[in-house]
Amino acid sequence: MVDTSGIYALLDRSDANHGPAVALVRRLKDEGHGVVVTNFIVAETHALVVARLGPWLARRWLRGLRWPVERVTEEDEMRAREIIFRYQDKDFTYTDATTFAVMERLGIGLVFAFDQHFAQYGFEAYGAGRA
Repeated sequence: MVDTSGIYALLDRSDANHGPAVALVRRLKDEGHGVVVTNFIVAETHALVVARLGPWLARRWLRGLRWPVERVTEEDEMRAREIIFRYQDKDFTYTDATTFAVMERLGIGLVFAFDQHFAQYGFEAYGAGRA
């Protein structure tokens, strides 16, 4: 799974994680790992890139997106709500929680992210502390 934090680090050359993100994408490709994003991650990333880097780059990224997009289901959203209500000591976003639910549904345990929320929930973050 690829999180917004990983995608954003790839797109923003001034981001502290840009170099590690580029290296990780190369490594994932070299190791033959498939990647997937959710439609919620696409929406969140597009909004973030529009706000921080401009609509031109957001459109360019969206046009060039070749990774498979897994749609969040109604059941995933119900599971996301359970996660948010259960982990009241965490500040998981709705997008985070839906991504957790999709990862559980698909049996994915590894995420390309610089967001500590994935590790807090129990997933291995390929990016946060791993290179």
